Amino acid sequence: QVRLVESGGGLAQAGGSLRLSCSVPGDIWGLYNLAWFRQGESNQRELVASASSGGDSRYRDSVKGRFVITRDGRRNTVDLQMNKLKPEDTGVYYCNANRWIMGSKTEFWGQGTQVTVRS
Repeated sequence: QVRLVESGGGLAQAGGSLRLSCSVPGDIWGLYNLAWFRQGESNQRELVASASSGGDSRYRDSVKGRFVITRDGRRNTVDLQMNKLKPEDTGVYYCNANRWIMGSKTEFWGQGTQVTVRS
């Protein structure tokens, strides 16, 4: 059984910052791609940022230049530093670990943490 546990959500003012952290078991941290998704008003779970096991990072266009995803091997976490927050960043943020093996996807999710940004 794999547990991904998010922390760091809460309330922030527009223009402020929050830092999310996801605890990932060590074996998973080293082998899987890690990512943050969010579910906002659209009720669709959308990719916010990802960090591959090889060290490449990608970001949703709307958060580029504001958010930074980081893999921390000493803490076995994937973190999301969110700066210059906007009300549209509001949503439930989910941690994800995934990999593809022989054409099949293996994936794990956290339970989510609420982020609310007030104007």
